[in-house]
Amino acid sequence: MELLLLSNSTMPGEAFFTWPRPYVSAFLSGRKRVAFVPFAAAEAQQDAYTDRVAEVFAEFGVELFSLHKEKDPVGALSGADAVAVGGGNTFLLLRALYRTQLIKAITGAVKNGMPYIGWSAGSNVAGPTIMTTNDMPIVEVPTMRAMHLVPFQINPHYTEATIPGHGGEGRDQRIAEFMSVEPKMPVVGLREGSLLHVSGGIMRLEGQGMKVFRSGQEAKEMSGGAVIPPSLVGI
Repeated sequence: MELLLLSNSTMPGEAFFTWPRPYVSAFLSGRKRVAFVPFAAAEAQQDAYTDRVAEVFAEFGVELFSLHKEKDPVGALSGADAVAVGGGNTFLLLRALYRTQLIKAITGAVKNGMPYIGWSAGSNVAGPTIMTTNDMPIVEVPTMRAMHLVPFQINPHYTEATIPGHGGEGRDQRIAEFMSVEPKMPVVGLREGSLLHVSGGIMRLEGQGMKVFRSGQEAKEMSGGAVIPPSLVGI
């Protein structure tokens, strides 16, 4: 499989999709048509979201077409050289993937070699489930199970930071809660400005870094540029 899994699309103070452009441009080299999945955005915002992403991808010499505009999104997927799944609300995204039958179609296409780009919610659904999303469940999903393109959970936008004066749980506490009920499942806390690139069976971390959580073990910090040992993330 060929995967590019981004924690986020945009860093604070930067223009939309600035930091990942060189990685995405290289990943899409030689690709002409990319199918876009905008379902993590509310329905009324999907046209504008598509236009915004299409403008960026045009800079890479790539034509972007959105599956939300297709009468047969599963059939339209076959005309793409790659698929990009945008960020937003993970519950909205997963519900739409099941309703359109795209979850099965995209999973099958990617496992058969179609390159996959996801950011934020689009990276969440690349894991076994969406149980480590940060998002509010604003809609009900038929199941929490996702594409299982990688064998570990992803927590995008990962940070140890807590809000001063806020009494709620921090991210590490929430991940610990998850692992208390799913002790065999690794969790990757992917920091802002970071991505995982899977190609030729090798997984490489680029950008600001990540933290790997495994039950009964001390969390392991990894820096950008590292090749991820398969045993570390359950591969």
